[in-house]
Amino acid sequence: MRFLSCLLLLSISILCFGQDKYSSKDKTAIRSYEKASYFLDLNRFSEAKVELNYAVKQDDEFIEAYLLLADVYRVTFDLVNAKLTYRKAFAINPDFAPERYFYLAECEIKTGDYQEAISHLNSYLSKAKPQEKRLYLTNKYLKDCDFALLALKNPVSFKPENLGPNINTADQEYLAALTTDENTLIFTRQINNNEDFYISKKKNSKWEKATYLSTNINTPNYNEGAQCISPDGQFLFFTGCNRPDGLGRCDIYVSQREGDGWSKPINLGNPINTKGWESQPSISADGRTLYFVSDRDDGFGSYDIWKSELTDEGKWGNPINLGPKINTPFDEQSPFIHPDNETLYFSSNGWIGLGNKDIFISRLDKDGNWSDAQNLGYPINTYGEESGLTINASGTKAFFSSNNFNGFGGFDIYSFDLPNALKPKTVNYVKGKVYDAESKQPLDAVVDIIDLKTENSLYASYANKVDGTFMATLPNDKLYSLNVSKKGYLFYSESFSVEHHKPGEPVVLDVPLHKIAIGNKVILRNIFFDSNKFNIKTESKVELEKLIEFLTENPKVVIEIRGFTDDIGDNQSNLLLSQNRSKSVYSYLLEAGINENRIKYKGYGESNPIADNLTPEGRASNRRTEFVITEIRETIK
Repeated sequence: MRFLSCLLLLSISILCFGQDKYSSKDKTAIRSYEKASYFLDLNRFSEAKVELNYAVKQDDEFIEAYLLLADVYRVTFDLVNAKLTYRKAFAINPDFAPERYFYLAECEIKTGDYQEAISHLNSYLSKAKPQEKRLYLTNKYLKDCDFALLALKNPVSFKPENLGPNINTADQEYLAALTTDENTLIFTRQINNNEDFYISKKKNSKWEKATYLSTNINTPNYNEGAQCISPDGQFLFFTGCNRPDGLGRCDIYVSQREGDGWSKPINLGNPINTKGWESQPSISADGRTLYFVSDRDDGFGSYDIWKSELTDEGKWGNPINLGPKINTPFDEQSPFIHPDNETLYFSSNGWIGLGNKDIFISRLDKDGNWSDAQNLGYPINTYGEESGLTINASGTKAFFSSNNFNGFGGFDIYSFDLPNALKPKTVNYVKGKVYDAESKQPLDAVVDIIDLKTENSLYASYANKVDGTFMATLPNDKLYSLNVSKKGYLFYSESFSVEHHKPGEPVVLDVPLHKIAIGNKVILRNIFFDSNKFNIKTESKVELEKLIEFLTENPKVVIEIRGFTDDIGDNQSNLLLSQNRSKSVYSYLLEAGINENRIKYKGYGESNPIADNLTPEGRASNRRTEFVITEIRETIK
């Protein structure tokens, strides 16, 4: 099977022996050996294997023929026959061509014979005296074997479950990408060597029959693969190779969801794509950091993991290599950044593992440094090649593809419960719908979600222009400001936390936007005061800046700032407190340069409650600051 995400150019050489002197004296065997060498010059491996098998049948001690046959098995990925044939050769003469002990050990590692590999690596070190580069790799393999033997004795929990016949077929299915709400799955299906995307929706906890994603994205002449979907389901990033609009062999493209359809893909262009190979994108939960694989210059190895961050101007910045805690002189691929924005899963054959490529995890600390790569362990990793792991937003399940579990045919997609030590940080999500308050029509408004403590934007995007929906993945332990805005409308303000929502049970928000008109108002839910005080708390800055931005963009609008309290305390005290709080906001706006003729303030005390005062939640709703449009003037004096 061909993974578009893992295409590599394999450079191999088969070492042929001199023809003037052979260990065999059998002329028929020698003739077959030399015919095989001729076929190998033409890359006709099947015919070479036939001739070499005939040669060793004629002379079962023809060591050169055994070794060359083992080489052919190795480079055609028949590793079991390769190691058996190398062993036959060394049984004849253990000191003949000692450099082949390295290849024998490589085949043994990649088929799980770790103890035998250790023995043959040591034979290679003692007999072949390797150069520095090969010595480094040999020592790395010895560490792999030691790690693998220990991992086999200490397996991690791993019980894969096939996603079933609505996803998997007799064709090849792989590279699953999941939205945050776990209700949409996009994956690659290969039919007759053509790779396309398919989509399935979850209904009543079961996956519906997968359908062709989109003729705007899938093509009959090119392969589409190595995709990721933004956690909110709005953007699909994927790899396209050798396309007319490509900059190199493989480039990264993006398509936006349009209701139930998708837009025409756009090549991300420079500086992400180059004349080389860029592939396997993974987008962060806030949509501002794109991780991907590239063979560009200045890396640590052939293929490294890089990242590019979105600038304030909406352009992708110059890619940055993730550094030596992630990348090695070997190959790193298949990055997946979890929606917690702190946990990276990736595939590598450079870190110590069980052979070939294993999957690793690294975590980002508060200073922005990656932790040492940690192997996910056996049997998640094996002597085979593991890659393409994705994790659901709640961090409980991992999704991967395999052809090792007697599925529906070829590679199928599976899931398994992730062991606790390998889980990312707990996150949840908020989802909502933006619409016109009067007509109820969906709106493609700007949705901004900000961490009130750090003032960092954790999500900034547009609600879907067809249905007005949005969805954002968020850590559990923070208080958030939601601000939704659209030209011609008052902005919408909300304060919320996902802390008391179980994973998979999101905060659901209804967001009606009111047009800019006299009498319409906005409750400023993210302006905070200490109890019985009127000094504005620092967490209010985000909301106040939004109000300033609104007034700046709508210079004809005149507003009154209104303060309200609950009914705790006497009426006169509450009236004074509400007056002082509204005045504090008024003063903040004046200091920011807003014309005093455009703003007034007034306290209303405990009058006009919007909830009952019988519960803490009701009283909290009544303690509020809001503004109302009182005039829309042609000029402001």
